[in-house]
Amino acid sequence: MPALLIPLALAIAVVFGSVQAGASVSLPPKSPEEILAMVARTQVRALSGTVEQNAGLGLPELPASSPGTGPDAASALEFLTGSHTARIYVDGPLKARLQILDRMAERDIVINGQDAWFYNSKDNSATHLSVPTPDLPIPDEPTPKADSQAIPTPEAMAARFLAAVDATTEVTVAGTSSVAGRSVYSLVLNPRSSVTLVDSVSIDVDSETGLPLAVEVRAKDQAEPAYSLAYTQLDLTRPDPALFDFTPPQGATVTEKTVTEKTITKKPLPEKALPADPAEGHGSPGQVARNHGVTVSGKGWDSVVAMPAGSAPTELTSNPQLSQALQPVSGGRALTTSLLSILILDDGRVYAGMVPLERLQSAAAAQ
Repeated sequence: MPALLIPLALAIAVVFGSVQAGASVSLPPKSPEEILAMVARTQVRALSGTVEQNAGLGLPELPASSPGTGPDAASALEFLTGSHTARIYVDGPLKARLQILDRMAERDIVINGQDAWFYNSKDNSATHLSVPTPDLPIPDEPTPKADSQAIPTPEAMAARFLAAVDATTEVTVAGTSSVAGRSVYSLVLNPRSSVTLVDSVSIDVDSETGLPLAVEVRAKDQAEPAYSLAYTQLDLTRPDPALFDFTPPQGATVTEKTVTEKTITKKPLPEKALPADPAEGHGSPGQVARNHGVTVSGKGWDSVVAMPAGSAPTELTSNPQLSQALQPVSGGRALTTSLLSILILDDGRVYAGMVPLERLQSAAAAQ
């Protein structure tokens, strides 16, 4: 359920480092399969730490948006530009806190059971989001997967990339190093594709716990990393429970919002847009998967996601902040970066993928 509360800003960041890892360390050699098994078996359920994100996607840096009104697409774009530092606290699947440290202010996202708070100290505004208790029982033993979905961590990014590993990806081990003072194995994903914008994805996996500590994404024809998210400090002990209790400061403007039970019980989209095996419906460029009007064409790293008219966030077309990054193209507008392209057509359809804009335009013309 905490995944329902993730700001879009951070969810988009999950679909993609310049934080440098430490010097090489001496560890027993392991195969890619052994390291993948370590990640799958990780038992880390509580932690606190500092993460640094660096984005070099070629977008202009945009001013910080206010979370007091809740997550939106404008804040999503903000987190794909420049550098950001945040403090993260996790205690199981239903307790999490994210403190985004802006230049002159702090933004907090606090999740505690069925309550979530979005607070901005810059204008002393807050949004309180209440979620009814779901019909399904909450597991007694929280899983690492639930933790990773609650807030944006290197584990969350790594989970998305590793879940999509299939025959279109070569997996290798680049060696060993250290991140946040902990020894790690460096797992590298190399797309077997000449089309995708992604050159490689590096995932630094803690040698003791199997927890991903850093993710670095490189784009083709770009010397510096296009995107990175890494711990600079990490403590695997349970955080103080008081960190997950939030009371708005005196004088704060508070907006109350409720997620209805109907929204929660609505049939969700599958976790993976693509099956792990390309033979399961994505074996040829002409094959298309369909879910609730959203279609996925192509396979692996070359996939293009298409959303029908009216399904995309209104901020993509109406927010002045986002309009700064959109460029006019034939039949609509587009957002192009070194890793991701988005095409917004005049008729309301939206296409996106880690492919060049021309690939999106071809997919749109074929439908």
